[in-house]
Amino acid sequence: MKRRQLLKSGALVLLLGTQHLARGASILAVRIWPAPDYSRVTIESDTPLTAKQFFVASPPRLAVDIEGIDLNPALKELVAKVAANDPNIAGIRVAQNAPGVVRLVIDLKQAIAPQVFNLPPIAAYQHRLVFDLYPTQAPDPLADLIAERLKGSPTATPNAAPGPDPLGELIAQRNPIPASKPAPITPKSIAGQASFQGLRDLNSFKIPLEPKPIASTPVATAPATTTVSGRTDRLIIIALDAGHGGEDPGAIGPGGTREKDVVLRLAHRLRERINATTLNGNPLRAYMTRDADFFVPLHIRVQKAQRVQADLFISIHADAFFTPRPQGASVFALSQGAASSSAARWMADQENKADLVGGLNLKVKDAQVKHALFDMSTTAQISDSLKLGGAMLGEIGRVGKLHKPRVEQAGFAVLKAPDIPSVLVEAAFISNPEEEAKLNSDAYQDQLADALMRGIEGYFSKNPPLARNRAV
Repeated sequence: MKRRQLLKSGALVLLLGTQHLARGASILAVRIWPAPDYSRVTIESDTPLTAKQFFVASPPRLAVDIEGIDLNPALKELVAKVAANDPNIAGIRVAQNAPGVVRLVIDLKQAIAPQVFNLPPIAAYQHRLVFDLYPTQAPDPLADLIAERLKGSPTATPNAAPGPDPLGELIAQRNPIPASKPAPITPKSIAGQASFQGLRDLNSFKIPLEPKPIASTPVATAPATTTVSGRTDRLIIIALDAGHGGEDPGAIGPGGTREKDVVLRLAHRLRERINATTLNGNPLRAYMTRDADFFVPLHIRVQKAQRVQADLFISIHADAFFTPRPQGASVFALSQGAASSSAARWMADQENKADLVGGLNLKVKDAQVKHALFDMSTTAQISDSLKLGGAMLGEIGRVGKLHKPRVEQAGFAVLKAPDIPSVLVEAAFISNPEEEAKLNSDAYQDQLADALMRGIEGYFSKNPPLARNRAV
């Protein structure tokens, strides 16, 4: 009898097919990650979801038909999750477009290049359907840094005759790194992409709700100003890379502390100290690869540092291990060959998995750029990185325990900028309950930020940035 029932149920599965089975998919969570670089919408489910997307330019909005599900409270939560300060998303509307098809309409604040893709289960996540919304006019981080430096300068007058362009002078010191742009969206570029035929006729494009009016946002430009002597300051730029972020929480301590949160707090503290420092009359400025809770792929972190022509790159993390015993801070530099220890190799392998957890859209990743970034690291860069790491490690040892007394080396993907001294700092073992508590302590974070700042100053005292050859 049971055998007969199983055969009948098996036949029913074959008759219904995967489309109807997917209709029973459960939505486990919905998340929105706003950021200046791009905004991400994630729908997590227990089975894969199929989506077809339509983009309408005026007013800008993205409609996505999700097949195999019906409207439910979890999807409705997306409407309330849109933050008022989201730089890209004005609002989200959701409705049942047809039986077994839910339509999401994302009203946008500016023109975007959308990417829609699926991610397989990994770590604590099940299946994820991801919408990445990239503004077609990407912000210029170098211009923003210069504008920040010149803001409120007593020598900057609105009607002054135009002087040297500080942005142009900085870029002239080194060939500019072109802005990374997402691949154009075409019917063949995304699996399940809907046909674009007829979308020019908006009457044939059914959206159940009227879009909200979208306010235009003026585009800011960096001012060109001069100092009293007629020359511009030489900005010394330090790229701070707070590890993980967004979909990738990093390591999680026994008390529930997430690595991505504590390292971002530490990076903010270090930024304050850098921005308050001058070196031989030249101002230091910190540039953060992420200054909020969003995901940045590893190779994009490297590209960001190159775009602002950073003098140093410092990636901040918190160690984790299988047991709570390991303790102490570590500093790592890149290795062109084998790792300096099995522990360093293991640590690099763990950190290099961040793209898989965070959710990298592999379909549009530029393999040639990746190859160039990962294979051009120079002996000089590694030598400078070891000097920087040694200066920082000495200062960290004055405020806390060290896991190893020397700078370790391994193949960390995020350290592979060929022209920027780069180190990765593991501030403490978040898997150790005592060190997890220290990472959550404002007092310890301040001590660690002070130590990192002293390490930076110590490195520059022996390796002045102006002595470096910035010409390509």
